[in-house]
Amino acid sequence: MTLLIVIIVLALFFDYINGFHDAANSIATIVSTKVLSPFKAVIWAAFFNFVAYFIAVHFFGGFGESIANTVAKTVHKEFITSEVVIAGLIAAITWNLLTWWLGIPSSSSHTLIGGFAGAAVMANGFVSIHASVIMKIASFIVLAPLIGMIVALLLTVLTYHICKKQRPYRTDIWFKRLQLLSSALFSIGHGLNDSQKVMGIIGAALIANHGLTDLPEWMSMSSMSDMRDWVPLACFSAIALGTMSGGWKIVKTMGSRITKVTPLEGVVAETAGAITLYLSEFLKIPVSTTHTITGAIIGVGATKRLSAVRWGVTKNLLWAWILTIPVSAMLAAVIYLIIRYCS
Repeated sequence: MTLLIVIIVLALFFDYINGFHDAANSIATIVSTKVLSPFKAVIWAAFFNFVAYFIAVHFFGGFGESIANTVAKTVHKEFITSEVVIAGLIAAITWNLLTWWLGIPSSSSHTLIGGFAGAAVMANGFVSIHASVIMKIASFIVLAPLIGMIVALLLTVLTYHICKKQRPYRTDIWFKRLQLLSSALFSIGHGLNDSQKVMGIIGAALIANHGLTDLPEWMSMSSMSDMRDWVPLACFSAIALGTMSGGWKIVKTMGSRITKVTPLEGVVAETAGAITLYLSEFLKIPVSTTHTITGAIIGVGATKRLSAVRWGVTKNLLWAWILTIPVSAMLAAVIYLIIRYCS
């Protein structure tokens, strides 16, 4: 019972960190184009992070068969223990804080999944993980930014064609207003995708502890379709609060270091990112909002000319993406050993 409470607290803390780590994904372009001040931007994004809860319930049929369910299946049910989940969460929190400190927009999603899987492998070997689920998730390290980039390229070409006869000043005004809508759409996608990853971890822990004699009814879950209402409410609230805290180092990287973004291009990048996130929600695949918006921003920049993208910065981001799952997994394995040794 005590370990289960620790898991819930750590999971919600990770969700909070995810919010301020990934806040830049939703607000970087509206801040860099001066549509909103940083303070107003994080309030705007946080509000729509939470609005995503109601959209998930009413339009995506709840959480029984969802991204949360996919994350929970990363490790086979019989190998999920409190120690495995705690080690995975501590590893994920550590990596997220490190990359935030360095201003690197890495994937909170892959950090969490890498940590969860790494701890399970250390505890019981590779038989404990669902390899096909992990490979499907890992494949979107490439696919998510690629889809975002292609959609952004197409939308940029289409938008420039539609607006080619308009005066640049007037176009700028309209797209600054539209950025509020595109940022809201992306923030909803961020809330939908990222909150459910933590729900999956909490759900997996509750299912693993199902049947304990001292477990209260509100903590009892036999399957993901039996999701308690407080779990999604707590997760969507935690990520919204985290987003309100901002992540200014990563805002700078996303908003200006990859490529210079105009209001028109900001609308396109956020819309392309949102489309990719909604697609992943439909497919029930947890993807990185960071990878998605980065791919979209690159697609927008490459439409002007390839040299408009700062490929040196992009190369460094790519290395961080590739290393996230294995580093998180190794870190979780070490933490699991420490926990077992101390217990």
